[in-house]
Amino acid sequence: MRSGLFRNSFIYLLIIAAVSALVLSMMNTRPPAEELDISTLAEQINKGEVEQVTIKNSGDLLIEYKSGRPEETSRKEPDVSLFDTLTNLGVAPDKLADVNVLVEAISPWDDWIALGITLLPLLIIGGLLFFMVRQAQGSNSQAMSFGKSKAKMFTGDKPTVTFEDVAGAEEAKEELNEVVEFLREPEKFISLGARIPKGVLMVGPPGCGKTLMAKAVSGEAGVPFFSISGSEFVEMFVGVGASRVRDLFEQAKRNSPCIIFIDEIDAVGRHRGAGLGGSHDEREQTLNQILVEMDGFDTDTNVIMIAATNRPDILDPALLRPGRFDRRVIIDNPDWVGRRAILDVHMRGKPISANVDRDALAKRTIGFVGADLENMVNEAAILAARHNKKEIAQAELEDAIEKVQLGPERRSRIVPDDEKEVVAYHEAGHALVGKMMKDSDPVQKVTIVPRGMAGGVTWFLPEDDRQMVDEAYLKARLAVALGGRVAEEVVFGEITTGASSDLQTVTGIARSMVTQYGMSEDLGPVTYGEKEELVFLGRELGEQRNYSDETAQEIDNEVRRLVEDAYVLTTKIITDYRDKLDEIAHRLLDEETLDAKGFAAIFGGASA
Repeated sequence: MRSGLFRNSFIYLLIIAAVSALVLSMMNTRPPAEELDISTLAEQINKGEVEQVTIKNSGDLLIEYKSGRPEETSRKEPDVSLFDTLTNLGVAPDKLADVNVLVEAISPWDDWIALGITLLPLLIIGGLLFFMVRQAQGSNSQAMSFGKSKAKMFTGDKPTVTFEDVAGAEEAKEELNEVVEFLREPEKFISLGARIPKGVLMVGPPGCGKTLMAKAVSGEAGVPFFSISGSEFVEMFVGVGASRVRDLFEQAKRNSPCIIFIDEIDAVGRHRGAGLGGSHDEREQTLNQILVEMDGFDTDTNVIMIAATNRPDILDPALLRPGRFDRRVIIDNPDWVGRRAILDVHMRGKPISANVDRDALAKRTIGFVGADLENMVNEAAILAARHNKKEIAQAELEDAIEKVQLGPERRSRIVPDDEKEVVAYHEAGHALVGKMMKDSDPVQKVTIVPRGMAGGVTWFLPEDDRQMVDEAYLKARLAVALGGRVAEEVVFGEITTGASSDLQTVTGIARSMVTQYGMSEDLGPVTYGEKEELVFLGRELGEQRNYSDETAQEIDNEVRRLVEDAYVLTTKIITDYRDKLDEIAHRLLDEETLDAKGFAAIFGGASA
């Protein structure tokens, strides 16, 4: 930045100097005046009009008059004295004696000064033009450099991330540790005839640590690390992406052993032939070049390519075949043990209170990935600073969990009393049904304080990480979701729009039970409908029906039956435990929030 500022300042100085020299040259260069004839000068001397004649080095004469009239110039003959010239023209000696004749001193620098004044503007303007041409050439070279790779190179001399900084993915570490060993000791594998995978594809949901794991591999191996995003290859100019791929791999081979990391490779690695503008578009040219470069690796280049994506289903099959990305590393959501280790990593170096129960925090953050946990710890630190505390305590961490999951509290929102009462009974209905259904998740918190976009929240926290759920759990979720609407109807005799999202949840669960999970006795263990997806856009456009109209009617009837059965069950629970419903609602109106202990104290051991 400083060099650019200096360069611009230098250009401005050159322009100012050129203009100044030009003006100075014009000022010192008098316009040519009409010279006085030497015979006329002789006549004026005879008449006594001339005061002084100055003889210049070049033979020019500067004539000054007694009457104050403007000076005039004349020229004498070369190699002839002015006295002889005027005498020959008839000037009387006494008249000539009255004229003061001066001879200008001859300076050896006069000619050089005159030459410098003449050439200086030309030299400055020439230098300015030369500098501008060089600048234009530099700009042109920068403009033509769009075909160069934009990958950022990190040397392995001072690794900033190692495997110690990555937690909750032990199996992925073991898989990638082989890559590290190959980069450190390639002879160990080559001597046994083994071939290390040329490409490693890391697959997992957003925020699970794919990019961090790639950096850790580079840090452990101590080799250069080229990082680039898949979207950085593609430009509006045709062929730029392929050119950047070639340049990236050339740089990698010059710095081997090294690692190339492409983040979000699905930006250029989608199925070929799925482009909207034809099959041979710029993105596909980039992908073709990647395929060629990966399959063209020599066995001794020691260049390993790592890519990350959360959409492996849309990648081109040629990219996943053996010889290219032939190893797939899954980095999934961590379990509570993994979350505990991730919390230790993110709490490292922070003033954490000694009474913080990290195991309890790990079990309460079901579904959190590494990015969520990092955000949670950061939010807790912000809350502690807001409360002017010196340490991060358990209270701030629990508040941060709720803020990340449920959204921030909106206590400043003004809610009318009648609407607040409806919200209280609505949330009480959810909580009551969840308490009475033995297959439901335990109630963690109930609040009528608006959070996020919701007017109130009932928070259910699973006791364990679930990979599969049964039919009883799904039916319990149907009943719990309908609890708010049924409570409004039982208490107030009317319903509001507050249950719209609950109805969407209920409908989605019931339809999935029938069409995807085979949980319908009438329709049997069959899936119905195929998702229609446009690969280039990477999103679902709808569902393709692969069943008849009669089957569609049966599906609708079965979905309605499941919802109606849940509605009947929910109405029975709300009616049977109306006193508990009222007690929960009144407590919410008084206290606004009930935690797990306060909610359990209302029931005193009551169950379904």
